[in-house]
Amino acid sequence: MSILIRGGLVVSATGSASADVLVEGERVAALAAPGTPAADSWAALADTVLDATGKYVIPGGVDVHTHMQLPFGGTFASDTFETGTIAAAWGGTTTIVDFAVQSKGASLLAGIESWHAKAAGNCAVDYGFHAILSDVNEAALKEMDAAVAAGVTSFKMFMAYPGVFYSTDGEILLAMQKAKANGAVIMMHAENGIAIDQLVAQALAQGHTDPVYHGLTRPPQLEGEATSRAIALAEVTGAPLYVVHLTASQALDAVAEARDGGQNVFAETCPQYLYLALEDLAKPGFEGAKYVASPPLRPREHAAALWKGLRTNDLAVVSTDHCPFCFKDQKELGRGDFSKIPNGMPGVEHRMDLIYQGVVAGKISRQRWVELCSTTPARMFGLYGRKGVIAPGADADIVVYDPDAQQTISAATHHMNVDYSAYEGMEITGRVETVLSRGALVVRDGAFHGRPGHGRFVPRGLSQYLV
Repeated sequence: MSILIRGGLVVSATGSASADVLVEGERVAALAAPGTPAADSWAALADTVLDATGKYVIPGGVDVHTHMQLPFGGTFASDTFETGTIAAAWGGTTTIVDFAVQSKGASLLAGIESWHAKAAGNCAVDYGFHAILSDVNEAALKEMDAAVAAGVTSFKMFMAYPGVFYSTDGEILLAMQKAKANGAVIMMHAENGIAIDQLVAQALAQGHTDPVYHGLTRPPQLEGEATSRAIALAEVTGAPLYVVHLTASQALDAVAEARDGGQNVFAETCPQYLYLALEDLAKPGFEGAKYVASPPLRPREHAAALWKGLRTNDLAVVSTDHCPFCFKDQKELGRGDFSKIPNGMPGVEHRMDLIYQGVVAGKISRQRWVELCSTTPARMFGLYGRKGVIAPGADADIVVYDPDAQQTISAATHHMNVDYSAYEGMEITGRVETVLSRGALVVRDGAFHGRPGHGRFVPRGLSQYLV
């Protein structure tokens, strides 16, 4: 099966050029300037020709922070690997990296195997795993080596959620020492969970139960403090550090200082922290529960700092932290007690569109858009070469993007398995038109043509920023 994409502007992390793209089977076969003999000959031979005139042709999105089917607070994230990866495809994301959870007292490798069982045969696009390391002990530290050998080359730890995922500074230090030895990346949820739990208890004791108190009891200073502490531990051990879902200017300042000092510290943010704010948590009638995630939405001035961080590369990646819970029956578990609202928001379908609004507004270039959403996440987590680039030999994960289309985000039209949109009614410019996943047309002409089981597990190598 061969596909020719003609007449488009191929946008990469390093520039843009008019080029026709030939796909043979699952891989990109060649690129050529339009009108050249090579490009003209392809048109007669290709099984399918896609006209991309006036459109961008970009590498498929790589979302390295999703939580499909995650158990949390007595319920589960509402997107399965099937529904979540179909929604990802609709939004131009062709690879996700989800988090396999090690339960307290259980094997790290057993947690990874349980996530393989959830995902295998169900995904519409390709996928990989990080491992959540929640029980640091001698056996788990040894298992980190086996996980790396099996293509799970990054480990998430938590300075939040005492009693669930929380690790002490000593445990974090041990895991970082192991990561330094085996080449893995430690990913950190950086919030001071011990202090936060005290603030939560105090708020509830004072009768403050509304969703906005989720944000008020997790102040940005405690994200900044934890980020600084994680950076210090990484400096002591010599390990790289990747800070997930950074939200606060205090945390960003700590990352920027470390990077300026030559330390291998990287960070991501998420669309919700660029477009939503603490005031959304304060919406009346329990509506604010829709916006409960951790870290929480911040006062609006933090978003300006985050956009600056995206421009300066102190923020290297935009992921979603996609962890959806329906408002009805799930978010509502926290009526009368904000601490019982399941933490997480939907977003895997809209990341590419939302970050493209930064291009529309002149905040970032279209090359930076591709870099943040596709190329850097692939490089950061050992996928580059196959993912994150349109080049001969790469997987044919390709998006044809209409930069001028108008659309309105709404739960009535999205494909995520959740009963609300965090961006309901937001009018945006740009739309995914066509999506190829390893050469298969999965989205075309406003219809889904993919299938569960098309997506494959992708074992990851080591970060290309560290080798």
